[in-house]
Amino acid sequence: MGAFDRDYFGGDRGQVAKPPMPPVTKTLLIANLAIYFVDMLFLRQAIVSWGCFTVHSAFNEWRLWELVTFQFLHGSVGHVVFNSIGLYFFGPWMERWWGSRRFTAFYLLCGAAGALFYTLLTLLGILQERGALPGVLIPLVGASAGIYGLIVGVAFIQPKATVHLLIPPVSLTMRNAALLFIGLAVAVIVGDILVGGAWFKNSGGEAGHLGGAILGFFLMKYPFLLRKGSRSRKIIRPPEFRRNAAPKLRPRSEVDLKAANEVDRVLDKISREGLQSLTEDERKTLHEAARAYDEP
Repeated sequence: MGAFDRDYFGGDRGQVAKPPMPPVTKTLLIANLAIYFVDMLFLRQAIVSWGCFTVHSAFNEWRLWELVTFQFLHGSVGHVVFNSIGLYFFGPWMERWWGSRRFTAFYLLCGAAGALFYTLLTLLGILQERGALPGVLIPLVGASAGIYGLIVGVAFIQPKATVHLLIPPVSLTMRNAALLFIGLAVAVIVGDILVGGAWFKNSGGEAGHLGGAILGFFLMKYPFLLRKGSRSRKIIRPPEFRRNAAPKLRPRSEVDLKAANEVDRVLDKISREGLQSLTEDERKTLHEAARAYDEP
């Protein structure tokens, strides 16, 4: 079978077919947009009033579901559009790397971490209380904390990949883009503490962004926290290398068709979705195939 005969090429010779959007990313996009427009057009922000996050309501009134529900709510068209753009571009990378189930946990945990970091800075007195009642801040809404977790995640696995920003219109590596976004969040928080004023009024939102980025980094650095891979790898020695065991060498005259088909499937997946889409088991399959090929 020639390279261009494979099904991951499109109608034009040499044109790689774009992989479909993963299911969880698609569902999150639809949910964010549908909830916003239904709430704004028909329910007069009733959903926002019910599901937004504040320190007082979440912890004093035990409305702990707000740690999740606020992530699907937005305050303006621009807010939901920009978050949807971020989810559209970075969500598929992370979902293919984590797998749909772990990606869902990663995304929602990063969002919840944003609310918790926002709470921590409030309780420490770093962020000022701007609500009408003591302990009540301006409600926190938006998917941005989860999006920041995705940005950090993509920067972790593909730091040299190029991203083209809309505002400002520049091209950066993913690592530099992540550092830029984190730096802006820190600058707004510090500016609110030292100066205050309209330029730094979104310090609460930036605290949420920073919390999502922090947890995103730790979950990428230690993926076993979401049961991906293992904390330590045990070296398994074949029987030929056990102490006092005589070596047994056999000619490789048999072809493992099952293993060959699995390798071919993994290579097809790389062509369709990129190297970052491989699971831990698929990477191990390629490694073992390469080692077997190099053996005399």
